[in-house]
Amino acid sequence: MQKIQESELIINKRGAVYHLDLRPEELAPTIITVGDPDRVAAVSKHFDRIEHKCAHREFISHTGYIGKTRLTVISTGIGPDNIDIVLNELDALVNIDLQTRTVKPQLTQLNIIRVGTSGALQADIPTDSFVVSTHGLGIDNLLNFYRYEENEEEKALLQSFVTQTQLNHRISQPYICGSSAHLIKHFVNNFHHGITVTCPGFYGPQGRILRLGLSHPHLIDRLTQFTFGPHRITNFEMETSSIYGLGKLLGHHCLSISAIVANRVTKQFSKDSQAAIEVLIKRTLDTISEW
Repeated sequence: MQKIQESELIINKRGAVYHLDLRPEELAPTIITVGDPDRVAAVSKHFDRIEHKCAHREFISHTGYIGKTRLTVISTGIGPDNIDIVLNELDALVNIDLQTRTVKPQLTQLNIIRVGTSGALQADIPTDSFVVSTHGLGIDNLLNFYRYEENEEEKALLQSFVTQTQLNHRISQPYICGSSAHLIKHFVNNFHHGITVTCPGFYGPQGRILRLGLSHPHLIDRLTQFTFGPHRITNFEMETSSIYGLGKLLGHHCLSISAIVANRVTKQFSKDSQAAIEVLIKRTLDTISEW
């Protein structure tokens, strides 16, 4: 097996991957990702016991148990660029021998569930409700740096998206990836399902106007109006498509679940977003503990 050079996979003095500062034994096979570092403790407070804590930059991780289920919660920070770091380093921890710097002959599949916040793009998805992403549709460009190809259904959906939204190549070459069938089947009742668009920013890329004019001022309307057979765009945020895309390429099971804190159609914002997030955390952990 070809050795991965020190400049390509950086391992620190304690034998941990560079950004996450985690060693293989400190990671569980089921992982919850959250954007906000403060939300890590909001998840792990529900653990029966915590065996490891780590903090490096915006990447905070707690590994422990709920009953007999071992899991890790880790903060990613905001955006696809951070997801590129997190997904690649999580995979390296289980599928690369850090001593020999070679890919292991037997690969491990992780369960990776994003528990985050999002803005709804449909009037019938109210604030404080929850959306499970059937697909992540990226206008962020991250996956275009990797060898990735959509299946035939995804290609047709993507072509329709480009045609209907009129996004040009100056903004993005969109990509799309479906969720894990292995995970989504556990999150059906009391969840909205739909396509989640991942944006590379919070203001202009999500159609917000403060002092700067936008190149696509009608983006929100076009996302809201998009349909392809039974599919519609339910929400947008800043991580899902990159998690789904990299997860698929690396062979992991990925799912994104969002608490809706704003509705961009009705112009409403949650009156108590922290309470909604807490409900979503508990519901997610209850589901995982039953696996």
